[in-house]
Amino acid sequence: MNPQPVRAAETASINVGDTGFILVCAALVLLMTPGLALFYGGMVRKKNVLSILMQCLMVMGLVSVQWVLFGYSLAFGPDMGHLIGSLEWMGLNGVGQEPSGTYATTIPHMAFAAFQLMFAIITAALITGAFAERMRFSAFLAFVVLWTTLVYDPIAHWVWGSGGWLSSIGALDFAGGTVVHISSGIAGLTAAVVLGKRTGYGHKPILPHNLPLTILGAALLWFGWFGFNAGSALAADGLASHAFLVTNTCTAAAALSWVAAEWLDHGKPTTLGAASGAVAGLVAITPGAGFVNPLAAIAIGLLVSPLCYLAVSRLKVKLGYDDSLDVFGIHGVGGTLGAIATGIFASTAVNPAGADGLLYGNWNLLLVQLAAVAVTWVYAGVVTFLLLKVIGLFTSLRVSEEEEEIGLDLALHGEQA
Repeated sequence: MNPQPVRAAETASINVGDTGFILVCAALVLLMTPGLALFYGGMVRKKNVLSILMQCLMVMGLVSVQWVLFGYSLAFGPDMGHLIGSLEWMGLNGVGQEPSGTYATTIPHMAFAAFQLMFAIITAALITGAFAERMRFSAFLAFVVLWTTLVYDPIAHWVWGSGGWLSSIGALDFAGGTVVHISSGIAGLTAAVVLGKRTGYGHKPILPHNLPLTILGAALLWFGWFGFNAGSALAADGLASHAFLVTNTCTAAAALSWVAAEWLDHGKPTTLGAASGAVAGLVAITPGAGFVNPLAAIAIGLLVSPLCYLAVSRLKVKLGYDDSLDVFGIHGVGGTLGAIATGIFASTAVNPAGADGLLYGNWNLLLVQLAAVAVTWVYAGVVTFLLLKVIGLFTSLRVSEEEEEIGLDLALHGEQA
């Protein structure tokens, strides 16, 4: 996933092992979106479970088509002013079965484009958890297409595209800390504030309806994340093996630290807490998976869950926003910590194509990471706000109070789970 070369460029020729590896990883990343649907679906009330599944399925459809038509070209096409890709690759024109040479020298360009597509899909899907149980379906469809085009594609180009300006100043994001998690987390927070709270929020219990479904979804996310992070090495090699191991290590440490935090705070460890901690760990290791060592992965995992736990249990209550399924609390906060931690723990001993972080005497990388985080926060927040306001001029963003009471499954889709 990382646009900076992860190995010295060689003569472009297809390696069947690398190609097979990337295609399997792309399938694993795609599986994460149905896994996310189950993860979210178990946390909403039973009258809204189909609506969240439907939203994730529609993201898969909408973004897949958008990506082929122009999304890939905007994100990874020939650079225009270090801000966006040109439309030269619209309809995947020029994206063929030979290596691109720019992004990967041992796999078909089309395999690279397919792999990148799966990241674009899950990024938009992540946002749905923030406005779960209250967004009108027509507004949702418009939002997904516009947000992917105007937020995800530009940020992906800045960080991963050839010539992107954040990449040019040295920002490191191996598999999506800024591009995927911070962008979706900030977008989710913005959407939650713009749409307002669910009816009854803060006054009556709004509890998960099926935690086993959530645990199943978390397991699929953990499984698929190996494609997410290991696949970002773009070859079946030592760096992929390293990313695989540190991904599992950080996730395990984060699951443990979330359980410890809530056990100390509330006196009881919960399955929802364990699942939330695992996802927080997956989020936090993503930007540094190809740059930090296993001990750093443990440290990041131990740090991220208490921070996300406080964001979910304290900050959300104090500020009064209704981020239904804690997209900001886990992805926004966890992605931010992961990006900053990369600036601290990154080591060229792990990946010579990266950079040494603060721990190895390089203050500059930490400053660059902080800049990348700040830019992503501001851009994703401002553009998401403007998009929702524009969509609101043409259709109501929220369902009616009556539809919300009935539940979105029946009111919008005429079905019951």
